[in-house]
Order: sequence, then C-alpha cells, then structure tokens
Amino acid sequence: MILRTFGRVIAAVLLLGCGAWATLALLVAGSDAGAARRVLAVGMVLIAVAAAASVLIRRGRRFALPGFAAAFVPVLAWFLTLAASNSRDWTADVAETPWAEIDGDSVTIHAVRNFAWRTESDFTPRWKTRTVDLSRLGGVDLVASYWMGDAIAHVMVSFTFEDAPALAVSIETRKEVGEPYSTMLGFFRRYELVYVVADERDLIGVRTNVRADPPEDVYLYHVAAPPEAVRRLFLEYLRQINQLHAQPQFYNTATTNCTTMVLINNRVNGTVSLLNWKILLSGYMPRLVYEYGRLDQTYPYPELRRRSRINDAARAAGIEASDFSAQIRRGLPVPPR
Repeated sequence: MILRTFGRVIAAVLLLGCGAWATLALLVAGSDAGAARRVLAVGMVLIAVAAAASVLIRRGRRFALPGFAAAFVPVLAWFLTLAASNSRDWTADVAETPWAEIDGDSVTIHAVRNFAWRTESDFTPRWKTRTVDLSRLGGVDLVASYWMGDAIAHVMVSFTFEDAPALAVSIETRKEVGEPYSTMLGFFRRYELVYVVADERDLIGVRTNVRADPPEDVYLYHVAAPPEAVRRLFLEYLRQINQLHAQPQFYNTATTNCTTMVLINNRVNGTVSLLNWKILLSGYMPRLVYEYGRLDQTYPYPELRRRSRINDAARAAGIEASDFSAQIRRGLPVPPR
C-alpha cells in the first residue's frame, strides 16, 4: 500500500513537472507568447493538474492521462522544430559571427571584435581580420569575471602568441535588440550561441575598465598545458567557430554555456567529466582547474586567486593601451608546463 501510494505521488509530480515545462515553453520559447499561446498555456496548466489529480485519487485516469498526452506531445514536437538562426536584428556587440581560414600554420580569423568602449552604451564598433601563426602559439589562459559573488562567473579563455597580441574567446548568448538576458529563458531556445573572438582590450577591458553597474572583478590564470595540447584546443575552438558561422545553434543555460563549452572543447585533450558542482556554479571553475593541477601550485588556491586579480593592472594600463595584454599579466603566477 505504501509503495503504491508513493508511486502515485511520484507519477503526479512528474505529470506536474512536464506540465510546468510545457506551460513555460508556450509562454517563452523562441519568442514572447502571443494571445493564442497564452490561452494554450492556461489550458496546459488545467490539463496537467487534472491528470495529476486523477493519478492521486485514482479516478478519471482513463480520460485524463490520454488528454495530457494529447496536449503535451504537440507542445514538445513544436518546441523541437524551433530553429536557430544567424539572421536576426542582433545587438551591436554580437552583430558579427567570426570565422576562420586555415592554411597550414597560418590562420586568418574574420570578424574579430575590437570595440572602442567608453561606456556600455557608448562605443565605436570595430571588426577586424587577424592572421596568426600556429607555430607561434604560446599558451592559453583562463579568465573568470565575477559580478554577483563568488558562485557565479563568466568564464573565457585567451590564447597568447609569441609575436602577436592575445586572442580572447568568450562563449555567450547572442541577443537581439531589446531582448533581455534571463537564466530561465536560456532553457527555452530563446538565445542563439555565439563565440566572440576579440582583442583583450575589448573582452577583458570592458569588464575591468568600463562596467560599473554592477562592477566586475576579473581574474586571469595561466594554464599549465603542453604546446601540442594548446594547439589542439585552439584548433577545436576554430572548428566550433566555423561550424556556428555555417550552422547556428541554441545556447542552453545548463548544457551549452560559457563554462560547459570550455570543458567540452577541451575534450580534444582527453576525457572531461561535467559531473561536478563546481561546473554548475561557474565561479568555482578556476578552483576546479587548480585541483586538476593545471594552475600554479606554488600557492594555496586562495592566495593564487588573490594574486590573479587583474582589475588594478588593467585600470593602470588603460583600455586603449597597445600593451594592455602585457601589462595585465605582469607579476602573475606562471605554472611550469
């Protein structure tokens, strides 16, 4: 008897959960809901509640459960038909998608962002083409930017070169003009995924020198990795960049975001598990990399983190400094490779 009751409760919870997902999908997936979708969402709530109640009280299941299936399956099918696009009215900072041409060790990357930021709303858009030499690829750094405590951060990588400025890469939501960011909306095929390839004065400088509401604390960590591993990772980023340029895909708050994709891309260098709470709470990603032994082990992690904060150095350099990348790295702990 107890097991049967417990089973009915679980079944009712699952029905309510599926109903809640379908309701939210009708309200926000793809775009804001119109009147028809809002009416359907209300109907989905009523059907889900009726189905869950029929399971709990063991009455009406013959009609309620098929009715729920008849309502839920079309919503799921519609959701799966939503297609990502590269042709929307994008905000200026993600108006272009980068793409790369590879010829031996020579890599030419188009649509590299190099904005002149004065404030977040006052800037001069600049997109350029960069050619780099893979044989001069120096290393990779992990960048984490915090604005709401230690648990949440935006994670980026930056590739350094022996004879050229660094190239930073940020995996982000590609928002349309007037479209707000919401963690919840990121579950419902609302945003496309974009890799922003940029000069560090842009991607890092806007966070250290420009944004003030809320202010961001930015940390840069040198990653201990052999040259061949850095090369594989860089080429994987280029592959993903070209794939998105040709075939857009959706961002997903849980599975396809700035943190998970950094790790997924690094699978070219070996098995990477995503089953760790420090990945869900992205602010702890640098600590996880430290625990893997990929950051400088000279200091305990709290001290390494303190020494890796670059805000003061970035402000002293100035966002338009030609040697911005060199100045923000002065004095940073460097792990052996």
